[in-house]
Amino acid sequence: MTKLQVDHTGALLIPAKELMRLGLQPGDCVGIEANDTGVLLRKQVTAAPPANPVQQAIARKNLTTGIQFIKGVGPKLAELLAKRGIRSVEDALFCLPHRYEDRRQLIPIRQLKPGSNHVFQGTVISTESTETRGGRKVFEAVVQDESGSIVLKWFHANGVWMKRTWQVGRQGVFTGELSSFGWKPEVHHPDVEWLEKGTDVNAVMTADPVNFGRIVPVYPLTEGLHQKGMRRVMRQVVDTFLPNLENILPQSLLETYQYLPLREALGQVHLPPSDAPLIDLNEGRTLAHRSLAFDEFFFWELGLALKKRGVALEEGISFRVTHRYTKELVKLLPFQLTAAQRRVLSEIKADMMASHPMHRLVQGDVGSGKTLVALMAALVAVENDYQVAIMAPTEILAEQHWHNIHHWCDQLGVNVVLLTSGMRGKVKKEALQQVADGRASIVIGTHAVIQDKVEFHRLGLGIVDEQHRFGVLQRGVLKKKGANPDILVMTATPIPRTLAMTLFGDLALSVIDELPPGRTPINTKIYFESRRKQVYEMIHQEIGQGRQAYVIYPLVEESEKSDLKAATQMAEHLQADIFPGLRLGLLHGRMKPEEKEAVMASFKKQELDILVATTVIEVGIDVPNATLMVIEHAERFGLSQLHQLRGRVGRGSHRSSCILLTAGKLSEDGEKRLRVMEATTDGFRIAEADLEIRGPGDFLGTRQSGMPDFRVASILRDGAILEQARSAAAKLLERDEQLHSSEGQRILQELLQRWGKRLELAGIA
Repeated sequence: MTKLQVDHTGALLIPAKELMRLGLQPGDCVGIEANDTGVLLRKQVTAAPPANPVQQAIARKNLTTGIQFIKGVGPKLAELLAKRGIRSVEDALFCLPHRYEDRRQLIPIRQLKPGSNHVFQGTVISTESTETRGGRKVFEAVVQDESGSIVLKWFHANGVWMKRTWQVGRQGVFTGELSSFGWKPEVHHPDVEWLEKGTDVNAVMTADPVNFGRIVPVYPLTEGLHQKGMRRVMRQVVDTFLPNLENILPQSLLETYQYLPLREALGQVHLPPSDAPLIDLNEGRTLAHRSLAFDEFFFWELGLALKKRGVALEEGISFRVTHRYTKELVKLLPFQLTAAQRRVLSEIKADMMASHPMHRLVQGDVGSGKTLVALMAALVAVENDYQVAIMAPTEILAEQHWHNIHHWCDQLGVNVVLLTSGMRGKVKKEALQQVADGRASIVIGTHAVIQDKVEFHRLGLGIVDEQHRFGVLQRGVLKKKGANPDILVMTATPIPRTLAMTLFGDLALSVIDELPPGRTPINTKIYFESRRKQVYEMIHQEIGQGRQAYVIYPLVEESEKSDLKAATQMAEHLQADIFPGLRLGLLHGRMKPEEKEAVMASFKKQELDILVATTVIEVGIDVPNATLMVIEHAERFGLSQLHQLRGRVGRGSHRSSCILLTAGKLSEDGEKRLRVMEATTDGFRIAEADLEIRGPGDFLGTRQSGMPDFRVASILRDGAILEQARSAAAKLLERDEQLHSSEGQRILQELLQRWGKRLELAGIA
């Protein structure tokens, strides 16, 4: 137990080592409370007095100091830090540890526990360079203390250099995680701090408080950067420059939700208090981590709320609903609209008739009829002599929308044009001309729709499909193609609430939560390769009963040609060897639009029994007589994609099945995905599971640009904090609508600096 002394002046002396252990720094304000067991010292969080403009300007300037000007950081180290995105001291302050190690005390080797990082000391008693059967070079060292010994291992190490460094008899302090290889415990790639002969280990640890004697942060590195050097730089930056960081969020707001000010939270994340639970630190669940997540979410949600309000304040197009085309389309349909479709259409029409631009997201599960709702909205714009742009993320999807929409529009006398980046020469020139002179009432395409050379005659409505693959910026570019056109966003991927709040907080939400009548539940089963004959027998049985079947092959972009060849060869093999008496068709993305349309039409007219296809049929094709889908290599697909594919069957009144065929060598995630598919057909449950398994980045697709880059906050982990941040942002705008107060102005400036460009807020603020 540490005894604290009171000096002759009555001041309490706290040694520097104890200050650090308590998570305190010189200058911190400490409150003293008495209780039954003694005197309690508690760090006080005080509201900083408002800084004057000169001090603020100096502080901001200090934060922009180049990292190369920090003591001990030369041009070479600055170059390495720049690879990690650290160019200024502010970048360094926000480069947070990705895990932590407990280096508060040395653990005897015999007490090391598997799965945990430990600090232990020992003497090297033997070393050896070996090679595995697979040809991997391995360097082994055995280290011993009074309690026992442990094997240390390095893979792909330079044996000569390691032998020279790891000399028998050398003493050191080692840090690493104990793992079991077979039944043999060993530590792989440990950190080492060598001890000079005769040096006391405790003295070494005390002399290096950055790396020992505390819970130590572990930072993300790049090749050539070492943890020890990184920690030294980060400690210097935090100690010197953290006071320059301004606590923007008001203390009253933070106290409502019991969060720490930004400066204090950041300090504790870099230099955790000695009593911080290691598991909470490593999972990002400490009060400091949660406070930083709240700070990030708050500014993002405030930006979305401002954007939404700004849209509502802008002058838009007040459309009139004349029913000139919409009524005629309803007469042509061979079915009735569902109550959910009618409700969502009413919400869209109300938005379109309003004097400000519509910004609405329509969510609906596979087969719920979003395309028809979008077409109805498009026809309202066309009735008012405006053009409509429909933007899809892939050429395949754009072509499928064109197939579906032009089929109806030809009968109504409405001109629909397809515009994709794959179009060339005269065809493309003619399409662009029709868009520019207004002959094209509805323009369907990919990113090509928002390219500079595309000029609309009179754009009134932009429809973005599968919005989660587009970012806020693409929406903004589409909007600039007209004079504040209405924007309608659609997705067939059910998006969990926290994700929808993060990506689409500036949009009104409509959900088509009802499937058309007559849809039958789909029975989904996993079949392993050993049961392939049984699967083929099922196809025979279905076709024998007058039904049709799909056989789906995965198409992975990186090896599109070889995969396409595999799908083509599979079709030939099935036709020649398995189903010689049946009619097979092949559908893939390399075919021309008219070829694809001909194959789809043949399948729909029941001129084909089996359609072998790549994921080109994921969305858009509707064949009620197709009752069986076999998905080859099902483990290669994401959950949402499997759900979309499965939605192609079960569209009629006959019992439908989906077979997930897999080789059987499944990863843990692969098995989880397929089991979820077996268990439910609920799109929202599937989306939640997909988000949990893959995380937001992969769930949305690697090229997704709508996802904000949060440094600490996690949509999966911090859903409750996101809700709080959204509520706090809304309350602030209720209290200070224009953010005109001095507090509001500071918050607004910070918001513009962080997200202004991304959310296009400059024109709103």
